[in-house]
Amino acid sequence: MPDDEIERIFPPAAGDGPLSDEQLLELYSPGGSTRPMVRANFVSSIDGSATAFGLSGRLGAPADKRVFDLLRRLCDVILVGAGTVRAEGYGAMRLGHDAESWRLAHGLAAQPAFAIVTRSLRLDPSSAVFADAPVRPLVLTGASADPERRASLSAVAEILDCGETTVDMGTMVERLAARGLTRIHCEGGPSLLGDLVSADVLDELCLTISPSLEGGAGARISRATSPMELRRMTLDHVLLSGSMMLTRYSRRRG
Repeated sequence: MPDDEIERIFPPAAGDGPLSDEQLLELYSPGGSTRPMVRANFVSSIDGSATAFGLSGRLGAPADKRVFDLLRRLCDVILVGAGTVRAEGYGAMRLGHDAESWRLAHGLAAQPAFAIVTRSLRLDPSSAVFADAPVRPLVLTGASADPERRASLSAVAEILDCGETTVDMGTMVERLAARGLTRIHCEGGPSLLGDLVSADVLDELCLTISPSLEGGAGARISRATSPMELRRMTLDHVLLSGSMMLTRYSRRRG
């Protein structure tokens, strides 16, 4: 069996067999809602770690990478915390030709926007994230952020204030939606996911469970800064590739 072959095990469907890219895109389709939809995609070890040796990518596999790439096709904007951009070595956010063609055929912009969340503005304006970007990146921060760093980054990105001293998640979603970026896709890290969960703006979590034991040194996928009520989620599907599970949960609202 190819390393990236994926089958659906829940809900059961007769004769599904290995899923094609088009079938996977249909399974993960956000639907036609006009309201903003915030989705996050994370990976976790069996014992709850978001990383192995400090990197989430160490927990992945070809099937996980396949879904990771397909989810990028479906969104208007990819949202990442600055710490994850640095730790995971993000370069310019650029989808391949096939993904571009698919997006254009489905009424989306050729490339999704790339939005980086940072209170400190501690980003290198000369990095490939900005220099090689096909779409001018967005930097989401607070109005009180360092003015010198703001000036440097303004030359290579668009700065959006989403609060005063921090980034307010509700304001952030509103500001992105006002720009027509209503399909918001978060790729990390734990602090950003914790803020989204705490503010109760997370609508979907796509969680890959890696068949690995990490030992407890790594962080969890979500880290809220204060206690909060449980956010109940509904299991939409479970996919299987070898011993790796790929799940999708959604938050039912009212």
